[in-house]
Amino acid sequence: MTAVETELVTLTIDGAEVQVPKGTGLVETAMAAGIEIPVFCYEPRLGPAVGACRMCLVEVEGMPKLQAGCTMTAQDGMVVKTAATSGKAADGQNGTLEFILVNHPLDCPVCDKGGECPLQDLTFRYGPGSTRMTFPKRTLEKPIPISPTISLDRERCILCYRCTRFSSDVSEDGELVAVNRGAQSLITTFDDEPYRSPFSGNVTELCPVGALLPTSYRFQGRPWEIQNVPTVCSHCPVGCNTTVTTREGRVKRVLSRNHPEVDEGWICDKGRFAFTHLSADDRIVEPLRRVRRRGMGTISWDDALDEAERLLRAAEGSVVTALSGTETVEVAFALGKLLRGGLGAHTAVLPEEIDASIDAFRLPLSSIREADLVVVIGDDPVIERAPIVDLWIKAAARNGAEVVTIGATGTVQRAPGSGADVCRELAQGDDELCNRLQAAERPVLVWSGAHGQGGRHVAALAEQVGFRDKPGSGVFYLPATPNGRGVADAWAAASDDEGAEVEHIGLLVVSGDEAAADPNVRALAERADAVIAITMFQGLAVGWADLVLPATAWLERDGTTVNLEGRLQRQRRTVIPPCPDELAWIARLGERFGVALSPYPSLVFDELSALIYDGLPFGGVGERAPLRVRTEAPPIAPVTDAPAVARTRDRHNLTLVRYRSLFSGPAVERTPELAFQRPPAEVELSRDDAERRGIATGDDVAVKSDGAATTLRARVNRRLLPGVARIAEEHAADLHATVEVTKA
Repeated sequence: MTAVETELVTLTIDGAEVQVPKGTGLVETAMAAGIEIPVFCYEPRLGPAVGACRMCLVEVEGMPKLQAGCTMTAQDGMVVKTAATSGKAADGQNGTLEFILVNHPLDCPVCDKGGECPLQDLTFRYGPGSTRMTFPKRTLEKPIPISPTISLDRERCILCYRCTRFSSDVSEDGELVAVNRGAQSLITTFDDEPYRSPFSGNVTELCPVGALLPTSYRFQGRPWEIQNVPTVCSHCPVGCNTTVTTREGRVKRVLSRNHPEVDEGWICDKGRFAFTHLSADDRIVEPLRRVRRRGMGTISWDDALDEAERLLRAAEGSVVTALSGTETVEVAFALGKLLRGGLGAHTAVLPEEIDASIDAFRLPLSSIREADLVVVIGDDPVIERAPIVDLWIKAAARNGAEVVTIGATGTVQRAPGSGADVCRELAQGDDELCNRLQAAERPVLVWSGAHGQGGRHVAALAEQVGFRDKPGSGVFYLPATPNGRGVADAWAAASDDEGAEVEHIGLLVVSGDEAAADPNVRALAERADAVIAITMFQGLAVGWADLVLPATAWLERDGTTVNLEGRLQRQRRTVIPPCPDELAWIARLGERFGVALSPYPSLVFDELSALIYDGLPFGGVGERAPLRVRTEAPPIAPVTDAPAVARTRDRHNLTLVRYRSLFSGPAVERTPELAFQRPPAEVELSRDDAERRGIATGDDVAVKSDGAATTLRARVNRRLLPGVARIAEEHAADLHATVEVTKA
C-alpha cells in the first residue's frame, strides 16, 4: 500500500475533529463522526457523486456559497458546518426540500413507499413544515408499466438520477434514460422499449421516493403490517443475501441485503420476482401415488411413508439417487444417511463435479473488482450462470482491468467445449495471454463452461502461472446449480463406505425440481422399476413417478447452502410451507430403517459440521457469513488426460451449442411476470454462416438434426464463432450435436 493511500487528514465537522484518509468523501467523513449529511441522489455504489438533488448542502469555511457535500472530499484543515450548526445550511436544505415538493403529490397515505420513504423522513426532519405554494400541482399519466415487473409514477420523481446511473454505470444496459431538459425532464426507457435488463428490479430499491415500484408489491402491504426475514437466494450459485417481506404468511416481495463481499446489495430479477411460484396452480401439497388405470391419487402421509418404505425395501439396495443441487446441505446429508447409511445405496447422480483444488485460490467475489486482468474461459455467458459475477467483472473493467473472454462467443473465439485445451495451452507458457497472467499483480480466472473437470483445469492453470504467490489473485468456478458444492460434500460425508455401481435400477429417487426436469434423469426413470420423486409441481413428475412427495421451496426452508466461493451461508424460513419439511419426513422414514435422524436442521448441521465444517455451530454461520480461508493444498499438477476437442467444418452442418438461460427453470415457468425475460425461440448464427445461407436477423429458419426438426427465428451474432449454432436449452430439446439450418 502506498503512502498516498494511507495519508490521513484532520478536519472539523460541526465542531468535532475528525481524522480520515485523504480523499474520503465528506458524507462518509461526517458519518464517521456520527453526523448526518442528508442525501437523495448520492449512492456510493453508483460511482462518483453527481450533486443532482442538492440536499447535502453544507457550509465550508472560506467558501462564499453553500457546497454540495456529496461532491467534496476530506481535506486537511477543512472546517464544515451542516444544517445542525449552520443556519445558512439549514435554510439551503429547507429551500431544497420546498423546491422538490413543489410538484410532488401529497399521496403518502396511499403511496407504497410510505413509511419507508427517505423523502418523507427528511421532509419531517429538515423540511419547512408547510407550503407557500397555492397553484395546482403538475399531473402526469400514472402509473406507466415500463416492464411487466416495474411501474413508473413520474409525478413522484425528484430527478435524482439514481435509476439512470444504475442503468448506465452498473448494469451497463443503457435501457433507462432521462429525456428532455429542465422542468420537462422525464425518466423513460430507451426508445420506449420494455426495461428488459436482468437487473432492472434494483432501481425500485434505489429510488428514494415512490416513483419506481415493483408492480407485484403495489397495494400489498404497509410497513407496520409486514415482517422482514433475512435469508439467501437459491436461484443461482452466487447466493445473494436477501430480505424477504411477508404479510399474513405470504411472500410479498424480495429485497437485497447488502453483503459487500458477495453481491454489494444488487440482485437479479429472477431472485427478486420469481417467488410467485409458491402458489402455482400445479403445486403439490399432499403425497401422490400411482393407481393403476386411474393415474395419480392423493394419499395420507402415513400411507406415503408406508409406500416409500415398501419401494425402498423391494429395491434391495439397487437404488439410484438423483440430486438437484438446490437442496440444503442438511437435506442432502439426511438423504445420504438414510440411503447410503441405512440401505447401502451409494450410487448418486450429483448435480456436477466441483474439484476442491480451486479452494487453494479462494477469494471473495468482491476481489474481482480489484483485479487488473480477468480471464473468463467457457462457452456459457457469465450473466446466464451467475449474474452478479457479471456485475463484478463490469466493475473491474470500469476500474481499468483487461477482460478477456475465451469461448464460442468470446473476445477470443474457440471451438465449443475447448476450455480444457485452452487451460493446457495457457499453462505451457508460450502464449501472450499466459505472459500477461504471469505479469499481472491481481489476475482472476473464471470458468464458465461445461461441467466435469472444469475446476481442476482452471486450478491447474492458476498453479502453473504463479497464482499461489499472489495474494490478490483468485479462481472462480461457476456451477450450474445453486448448492451443487454443498450437496456433493454433504452426500459424501454421509457415509465412509463406497458401494459398487448399480447396473439394474430397482428404484430411482429424484430429489428436487431441477432433477425432475432434467432429460437425463428422465432417461434413468425409463430404466427404473419404480420412481420416487420429491418435487413441488405436478407437471414435472406426475406422468412418470410411482410416488410423489411434496417438496418445499428455498423460501420455505431453514438450513445452509454453499455458494460458488465456497462460502457457507444461512438460509432462513420466511413462510410456513403447505406441506411438511423434507427433514421431518426423512427422519420418520429413517426410524423404519434404524437410522437416527433429527428433524431439526440445527441438529443435522451440527452432526455434519463435526465432519466437514470444523465443528462450526449452526448459529455461528451468521447473517453475513464470512469466507473460509484458503486451504493449504499441495501443488496441483497439470491435467493431461483430457482429449483435445476435434472440430470439423462443413458447409451444411453446424455445431450446436446449448445454453441455459438465467430466466429458465420450473420457478420462472410459473412466474408470469417474468415471461418477457425468457429466452426467445431463436437460433444464433455467425455472420459468415448467415450470409452463406442467405439468412438475416428476424428470418424464420428450419433447424434439423437426425430426424428432429423445429422452426426458430434467426439472429445474427457478430461475436459467434463460425460453424456454430447457439440455441437456448428449452428450444433445443430434441436436437443433437450438429444441426442443419436453412431458411424456412
